[in-house]
Amino acid sequence: MSKITAFFTELMRRYLPDPFVFAILLTLLTMVLAIVIEGRAPVDTSVDWGKGFWSLLAFTTQMAVILAMGYVLATAPVVDRLLNRIVDRVHRPRTAIIVATLVGCVGSYLNWGFGLVIGGIVAKKLAHRVKGVHYPLIIASAYSGFTMYGLGLSATIPVLISTKGHAFESKMGLIPLSETIFSWPILITSLVVLITLPLLNAAMHPKAGETVTEIDPKLDQENAKTGSAADVLGDEDTIAHKLNHSRTLSYLIGALGMFYVGQHFVKGGSLDLNMINFFILFLGILLLGTPMNYVEKLNEGIKTIGGIILQFPFYAGIMAIMAASGLVQSISQVFIDISTPNTLPFWGLISSFFINFFAPSGGGHWVIQGPFMIDAAHAMGASMAQTSMSVMLGNAWNDLVQPFWILPALALSRLKLKDIMGYTVVSMFLVGVIYIAVILIWPHV
Repeated sequence: MSKITAFFTELMRRYLPDPFVFAILLTLLTMVLAIVIEGRAPVDTSVDWGKGFWSLLAFTTQMAVILAMGYVLATAPVVDRLLNRIVDRVHRPRTAIIVATLVGCVGSYLNWGFGLVIGGIVAKKLAHRVKGVHYPLIIASAYSGFTMYGLGLSATIPVLISTKGHAFESKMGLIPLSETIFSWPILITSLVVLITLPLLNAAMHPKAGETVTEIDPKLDQENAKTGSAADVLGDEDTIAHKLNHSRTLSYLIGALGMFYVGQHFVKGGSLDLNMINFFILFLGILLLGTPMNYVEKLNEGIKTIGGIILQFPFYAGIMAIMAASGLVQSISQVFIDISTPNTLPFWGLISSFFINFFAPSGGGHWVIQGPFMIDAAHAMGASMAQTSMSVMLGNAWNDLVQPFWILPALALSRLKLKDIMGYTVVSMFLVGVIYIAVILIWPHV
């Protein structure tokens, strides 16, 4: 295991650029493919890119909001105390790796934004408190749990196709969650990943005598808490200060938000990104206790999403090129042509894995690949639920090596992509075997 890990770590160190550079190179590659393979005119390709660049601006904002507010939840006092209790019981490096992976897995299963952040936070806590932990590996291990989002409660595609009025309802109808993320093959898959991924990550930890890179104790000194401007100026007795730090205001507005959420679902409302963001916003306000506590934590969280805001428009432009040129159709068609009703989900998984390099968003990915997979499933009589889940699992599998979603982990840890990607590549092989196995077995049970 040490030799395999060392090989991929060195490979990433030598050849993997920064995530933003990766996005630029991917943009240029997509343009070349559209021109060479699809015969799209260079001028038209550039126009496709420019028109699509801001097409997902609202979605970008939703992604940024869910990550920033996920940070607030993950750092709320009640959550922080729980994490400290967990961390205090860990004393060995490999145990720390297992715990960081489990927290990332469970957090991402519940909500992908929450999981991305809480995994990184607990990994840093463990790195500070457990002597001898290899810091790049524990950050990579926490991030590897993100693959569980494709199996969990916030899995974009299953949630979307179970919602009345979704874009493809006329072609595929509504697919209940009982046939996707709550089907027993997917539930068993979740359990298998939850058991094997932490063990694999622990096995990658350097052995005695091998080089270990521990966390720099000075890493977070500049983030130490300081008094607010009002405290420094001695304004604690002003009405403004009392309003800013009023628990009553937070509890009132938080309760109002929770009441609306309850009414939304009582009246048959669906779970979408806006509702998820609404829920975690007001839950965070309740947990943080005062308006200013929330604002201060949110400001910290915003520091982790700069890369998302910068790079997502580039991926929106890439997706626009792929859709307009027909690249997605060509990639999907190659796999569809060699498929049977039982193997269509398998080839859907493989094609989704490759497409996710260009479209690392579950929702955006489904918009451009979904129509071809739906038509193929209809034509072959394949299971619509299994075909849809194959695209979701391919997306979640590829996220282990797609640099985009690692950005929050990099911001929290202050590591470079090349420092941790070698470990997630190894995790990718294990997760790939598991996902391929379930997709191949599922049609026969």
